[in-house]
Amino acid sequence: MALTLNTAPSLRLSSIQANRVRFHSTLSPVSVSFSRRRLSVVAAETDANEVRHVHFVQNKWKIRLQLTKPVTWPPLVWGVVCGAAASGNFHWNFEDVAKSIACMLMSGPFLTGYTQTINDWYDREIDAINEPYRPIPSGAISENEVITQIWVLLLGGLGLAGLLDVWAGHDFPIVFYLALGGSLLSYIYSAPPLKLKQNGWIGNFALGASYISLPWWAGQALFGTLTPDIVVLTLLYSIAGLGIAIVNDFKSIEGDRAMGLQSLPVAFGAETAKWICVGAIDITQLSVAGYLLGAGKPYYALALLALIAPQIFFQFKYFLKDPVKYDVKYQASAQPFLVLGLLVTALATSH
Repeated sequence: MALTLNTAPSLRLSSIQANRVRFHSTLSPVSVSFSRRRLSVVAAETDANEVRHVHFVQNKWKIRLQLTKPVTWPPLVWGVVCGAAASGNFHWNFEDVAKSIACMLMSGPFLTGYTQTINDWYDREIDAINEPYRPIPSGAISENEVITQIWVLLLGGLGLAGLLDVWAGHDFPIVFYLALGGSLLSYIYSAPPLKLKQNGWIGNFALGASYISLPWWAGQALFGTLTPDIVVLTLLYSIAGLGIAIVNDFKSIEGDRAMGLQSLPVAFGAETAKWICVGAIDITQLSVAGYLLGAGKPYYALALLALIAPQIFFQFKYFLKDPVKYDVKYQASAQPFLVLGLLVTALATSH
C-alpha cells in the first residue's frame, strides 16, 4: 500500500514532466516549420515574378518579330542570290559568302522588317477593322516601342549598306543609295500624303519592284556591274510582283473600302481582280521566256516555261476558285516555282 501511495505521485510527476518535454518538443518543430514555410512562400513569389518578367520580355520580342513578318524575307533574300548569280562574279569563298549574307540581312530582316513595321504603323486604323488582333491595334506593343523599332531597323539597314560599299571597294556608294531609295519607296508606299498603296496599280507595282528588282540590283551591284538591260528586265519581272501583291488585297476588301483605298479588288471587284492578278504573273514570265528565246538561250527559256506550268495549275486549283479562302495555299504551292524562275533568268543573263 505504502508502495502504491509512494509510487503514484512519482508516476504522475514523471508523466507531467514527460508531457512537458513532449509539449516543448512539439512547439519547437512548429516554429521551425512556420519559418521554413514563410521562406518558401517568399522564394516562390520571387520565382513567379522572375518567370512573369522573363515571359513578358519573351512575348515582347515575339511581338517585335511578328511586326517584321519574317515570312516576307525569303523573296528579298532570294533576290540577292539572283543578283549575285547574274553578276557572274560570285565565287564560293569565305569573303563572297560573307558579303552575300550581309546583303541578305540588309535586304531581309532590316529593310523588309522596317517596311513591314512602318506599313503596320500607318495601317493601324484599317487593321482595327480587318484584323483587330494584330499587335498595334490590339495594344500589345506601345506606340513609342513601334517608332523605336522603325528607326533601329532603318538605320541598321542603311548602315549595313554603307559597310557593303566600303567592303566591295565602290567609288560610288551604289548599294547605300539603292537601300536609301528602297527605304524612301517603302515610306511613301505606306505613309500619307502620297500613300502609294491607295492606288492599286502604282502601289502594287512599287511593292513588286521592292521585292524583285531592288534586292537583285543590290546583289548584282555588290559583286559586279548593274547594267541598263538588267534594270529593264527586272522592272518587267516586277509586273509579276504586282500580281503577287494583289493576292494579299483580297482579304482586306472590307477595310480598304471603308478607308477609301482603291486596291484592285475594291476598284474592279474580286472576280475581275483575280484574273488581273494571274494575268500579270503569267504574261510577265511568258514574256521573259520569249526574251530569253530571242536572245539565243533556248534551254533557259524552256526551263522557265517548265516552271510556269505548275503555277498555272495551282492558280486554277486554288486561287481562281476562292482567292480569300485559298490565298495561303496558293502562295505556298505556286511561289516556289516563280522564285526558281527568277534564278533561271539570272543565270541566263550571267552567260
